[in-house]
Amino acid sequence: MRTLKDKLPPLGTLGPFIALLAACAFFATQSDRFLTGGNLSLVLQQVMVVGVIAIGQTLIILTAGIDLSCGMVMALGGVVMTKFATELGLPPALAIGCGLAVTTLFGLINGLLVTRIKLPPFIVTLGTLNIAFAITQLYSGSQTITGLPDALTALGATFSIGGTEVAWGTLLMLALFGLTWFVLRETAAGRHVYAVGNNAEATRLVGIPTQKVLLGVYVVAGLFYGIASLLSVARTGVGDPNAGQTENLDAITAVVLGGTSLFGGRGVVLGTLVGALIVGVFRNGLTLMGVSSIYQVLVTGVLVILAVATDQLSRKGAR
Repeated sequence: MRTLKDKLPPLGTLGPFIALLAACAFFATQSDRFLTGGNLSLVLQQVMVVGVIAIGQTLIILTAGIDLSCGMVMALGGVVMTKFATELGLPPALAIGCGLAVTTLFGLINGLLVTRIKLPPFIVTLGTLNIAFAITQLYSGSQTITGLPDALTALGATFSIGGTEVAWGTLLMLALFGLTWFVLRETAAGRHVYAVGNNAEATRLVGIPTQKVLLGVYVVAGLFYGIASLLSVARTGVGDPNAGQTENLDAITAVVLGGTSLFGGRGVVLGTLVGALIVGVFRNGLTLMGVSSIYQVLVTGVLVILAVATDQLSRKGAR
């Protein structure tokens, strides 16, 4: 007979959510504006780009890998979309498709280098980070692309719910998190991702094509980076070659704070959403309190170290 303790979710799953609630409770006592609908909607808009990047990052970290190139690949996708639409005169849908194709291609390259040549993901993605950055700067001439067609910025538009303006891009982010959660939890492909992260060799011995799973994960992650490109363009209204400078670390931060283990095989993608919201809430709350942005970076760093330390302790306790 199962006890109440057996029915409760593990503390590692509840931890990020409890931390988010505690942060919201704290900042609500510091600013009357924090819990307003407009401010909470703003937090969601501020995290939607990093949130979608973090979905791809979660998939890779679940396989015990890591992707340092995600932010710069996202920036390159945005530049391609906007340049193709404004300078080449392509229809917006085709320009968006080209941007998605470029980011997916980078995911494919990363995956091939990891699976076929057996290079460490850290080294591979460090290299493609620099390649993506160079291509972005060269192709854009280090100039911001403006004068975009409305279709490229449509996801930045808002609609009203109970007097609160909500961006369409926010809904897209939440839908992508929900879809990814379903695939990872309810499909064989999702279970294979966890299996590879837990023990790739044992997974291969039971007949699962581990190399195809890994390659697929990097390709799908590249597609998510492309979607994040579109959200970034929609939110800022420009193609910015200097975007993506910190998004790679922000995405990894969201994944770690959300409870996904850097050692692979353990984590929930909805936890990544909570992790992204924790970072967004801290930055928003500290801004409302008038705290300098440098202290916001400091707090984020402390949170990451605490999250990784908790992961290490929980792994030791499970042995």
